[in-house]
Amino acid sequence: MNFISNSSYLGVSNHLIEKAESLAIEIVQDIINKLEQEFPKEEVDQGIVIYTEFMTFLGESLTFNEEEIPEDLISWSKRVGEHEASLRGRISDVVVLYPTIRVIFVEHITKISLEYGLSAEEVAFVLKRIGYILDISINETILAFERLKDKMIKETQEEVNILSAPIVPLQDGLAVLPLIGSIDTNRAKYLLENTVPRIAELKVKSIIIDFSGILVIDTAVANHIFKIHDVLRLLGIDTIATGIRPELAQTVVKSGMDFSSIKTYANVQQALEDMK
Repeated sequence: MNFISNSSYLGVSNHLIEKAESLAIEIVQDIINKLEQEFPKEEVDQGIVIYTEFMTFLGESLTFNEEEIPEDLISWSKRVGEHEASLRGRISDVVVLYPTIRVIFVEHITKISLEYGLSAEEVAFVLKRIGYILDISINETILAFERLKDKMIKETQEEVNILSAPIVPLQDGLAVLPLIGSIDTNRAKYLLENTVPRIAELKVKSIIIDFSGILVIDTAVANHIFKIHDVLRLLGIDTIATGIRPELAQTVVKSGMDFSSIKTYANVQQALEDMK
């Protein structure tokens, strides 16, 4: 069915488009009143801008076939989701408002539809269409939020991996790799796939891997880390371990890894003194 075939539907459509801003102001104020809480002025102003655009999309959607969705609405919903993610917000902050927003939209659209002489059946049809548009919009918003958030988390994790495992050259052919923080499978994999090749590129002959900054490690991750030793040995690079605390030593022993081929010292200073 195409709504534009009915002049009453077209009247509602034009009303939503032409009075989008004033309706948005009313809707934002109704949301604030229903939630009974104060919002910063910049959030209120942003809400008015967002709902002005959305009211326009709703008006346009009434001229589309029943299952047809305006492409601009999809793009807009994605931008809203990405905007929230870029602000380091939470998608729950958006979703938690949805039931209240939906009720307020239904109230306003119902009132406007009745003013244009739509029957109860026609009003129900309009509300069904509006509900469908709202659902599509919130779905696209959430998906866009999650995609950008996942990308941002991945990029942040990569930055953390780089900063938490710096290769520090000490002198010709000698460097230190201080491991800092908690080592999970992702970081262990990063060390093996990115840090080891970097050590080789620096033409390091001996590398001191300092474990004193590690907070948490389990058997699976310890196994990953000690694979680094095997790879470095194949590359002709001597590995020296320092700062291995008792709990890490116990993890290594329990995992059955052969630690006898790696020189160990209490700390980096001790290792350097022994190498003089």
